Amino acid sequence: MSEKLHKMLATAGLGSRRELEKWIVAGRVSINGRTAILGDRADPTDRILVDGRPISMRVDDSPRVLMYSKPEGEICTRSDSEGRPTVFDKLPRLAHGRWIAVGRLDINTSGLLLFTNHGELANRLMHPSYEIKREYLVRIHGGVNQAMIGRLTEGVVLDDGIARFHMVKPQHKRADDELAGASNQWFRVVLAEGRTREVRRLWESQGVEVNRLKRISYGPIDLPSIVRRTDFLELSPKQVATLFDAVRLRLPNYAEKTVHKDMRQRKESKLRSRGNPQHR
Repeated sequence: MSEKLHKMLATAGLGSRRELEKWIVAGRVSINGRTAILGDRADPTDRILVDGRPISMRVDDSPRVLMYSKPEGEICTRSDSEGRPTVFDKLPRLAHGRWIAVGRLDINTSGLLLFTNHGELANRLMHPSYEIKREYLVRIHGGVNQAMIGRLTEGVVLDDGIARFHMVKPQHKRADDELAGASNQWFRVVLAEGRTREVRRLWESQGVEVNRLKRISYGPIDLPSIVRRTDFLELSPKQVATLFDAVRLRLPNYAEKTVHKDMRQRKESKLRSRGNPQHR
């Protein structure tokens, strides 16, 4: 079955839909010997070239997702003209396709960053229409009161439109007067979109400053404490399946088999552990 060319290339892991649309407009992609144009459709049997190189439309590799614990000081690009470290530097190599970052974190923000080799999954996880929740731990310098929290959850007008937190919760329970008088306070906040520097801009709109920011979850995936800064961990097939469910994307048949096999092996391992006296 044919589908939009940029979508097919994204699913194959070559990049995001938006990036691949730019490649097509720039004349870098051809189908069966002719230069592709935006809106073209293709199927896996077509001869597709990118920059003159043939692209394999492999469908036998299961979708993979990595979680990475980003430290402050790394940038979310594949390379940097200034030689700064990037979030791609330590990722494992892929035999086919490439890792696509699911959203970005600015250089001064740490925490959970997801990577996948499945372009359509990455696209949906980032698209605002799916309202995937992102949770952050944020330290605020300046007085914060309930009226301010009310405005942040009801909606604030920023340069690029109205934005709001779905939740603002003090990390430690304190009375309102204590919140207002503290110079540095920790909060957990939840967003359902990923505009540039949105968490910082929301707080700055209230006259306070963000001096620490860490993302601790993205949709159904939480960053566990065992994943230290600069470390990555590959998600289990079951965790990958939860991400597909979150964006209403059908898991490929071959990947569904992997999920069932993984769950069966985990169940068998638990049963063996219960039957072994050393584990009692």
